Amino acid sequence: MPRLRWLFLALLVVPLADAIFLVFVAGEIGWELTVALVVLTALLGTLFVRAEGRATLKRIQRSLAKGEPPTDELVDGGLLIAAGAFLLTPGLLTDALGFLLVFPLTRVPFRYAVKNWVVKPKLDAQTGGFASGNVYTFGFPGDSDDSPFGNANMGGNAGPNAGQRSEDTVDLDEDAYDVEFEDDDRDQ
Repeated sequence: MPRLRWLFLALLVVPLADAIFLVFVAGEIGWELTVALVVLTALLGTLFVRAEGRATLKRIQRSLAKGEPPTDELVDGGLLIAAGAFLLTPGLLTDALGFLLVFPLTRVPFRYAVKNWVVKPKLDAQTGGFASGNVYTFGFPGDSDDSPFGNANMGGNAGPNAGQRSEDTVDLDEDAYDVEFEDDDRDQ
């Protein structure tokens, strides 16, 4: 529920801030130049998004031809879609954010953030940690610290009880594994 509140708040605050900034700019340079600037950024933005979209598609094809997963390229494609939406939205703040997403040099931090805060948590939730390697090797997530295997959240270590015997441990000598069968028709 808190994420929906933040999204709702952003959907209210961003257009309001954009409108206030447009009024401020129009007061400084005149409304004719402000409208021309908004139209110019939208036109230039569509040209840049098309060019970057084509380059991203070529990089996706190259990665697939090599047999590599095109993860960065797919995230770039999603960011370019967002950039196009920001650039077509009338406003100078959204246009500035759209231009940051269009150019490859400034898109890298956004790609990093999307991969670490959106993609990895989603994959970990669906695969139980196998996508990022965050797999529990001893116990289960949420086990108590007094489990016989030590702390369950150690991620690969045996925990503080390593090398100690638990009360549940039963030590069998070698004779306990020898099973003798009777000779009742097994040789036939």
